[in-house]
Amino acid sequence: MSRTDIEIATQPDCWRQAVALARRPDGPVSASLPRPGERVAVVGCGTSWFIAQAYAALRESGGHGETDAFPASEMPHGRAYDRVVALTRSGTTTEVLELLGRLRGHTPTTAVTAVPQSPVAGPADAVVVLDFADETSVVQTRFASTELVLLRAHLGEDLEHLPQQGRSALDEPLPAGLLKAEQFTFLGQGWAYGIAQEAALKMREAAGAWTEAYPVMEYRHGPISVTAPGRVAWWFGDPADLPSGLADDIAETGGQLVALGRDPLADLVVAHRLASALASARGLDPDNPRHLTRSVILA
Repeated sequence: MSRTDIEIATQPDCWRQAVALARRPDGPVSASLPRPGERVAVVGCGTSWFIAQAYAALRESGGHGETDAFPASEMPHGRAYDRVVALTRSGTTTEVLELLGRLRGHTPTTAVTAVPQSPVAGPADAVVVLDFADETSVVQTRFASTELVLLRAHLGEDLEHLPQQGRSALDEPLPAGLLKAEQFTFLGQGWAYGIAQEAALKMREAAGAWTEAYPVMEYRHGPISVTAPGRVAWWFGDPADLPSGLADDIAETGGQLVALGRDPLADLVVAHRLASALASARGLDPDNPRHLTRSVILA
């Protein structure tokens, strides 16, 4: 097994730890993460931006307060927020550090990271450390999913079912035909659109795959034209919630519909497994993806 495969397989255990951490009334989570009613921006880069999108959609739709998500390099200057949450596995990403430095002293900030005593602890006002979910791999899997579990648990979600769903996502065979597919379009709605974006990124990073991601209702506004025999449309959600007629539209293209029906975060684990398996099938090393490093640190 590659390092990436090992880290993918440990996700259910990490999720349990994250839920327990979020439940501690006197712990760093309750003291550092946004309170109900606060106007919040969530920032990150790459994977962390897509997790930020998912969290922002969950927080706002759950009535906890207006919540925006931005790439760290694109957060608007001068926009007022009660708190900015920065997601950064290594705590070394240049754009995140620069943004937190700019906000220091006038906007409260919290960083969620995997590395204690990382540089992000300097400019951030508060730090939540998930060192038990840190990774040696370049491609993020368990840290990203674990921080979203933590954030969801902090919002009050009941996630007792999730580790078992994650285990089933690890144990079941990959859906038939996916290793031979030449293209993948990932679809989500609400917070699951961030998960669709993240699945597409994992496939590109690890396997160099041709992938796209869209909100499900946008798919028929052009993207469906790429779906064809040997190509996949993957829905992150309950098959019963797929928009009316879309399954038939996909069937008419000759493409393959994948709709596994678990919590989108558990089904992301299947996409993780597929990305690693596809990399190996293509003669690539998922532990050493092309042109990537663990963190982008600019001179």
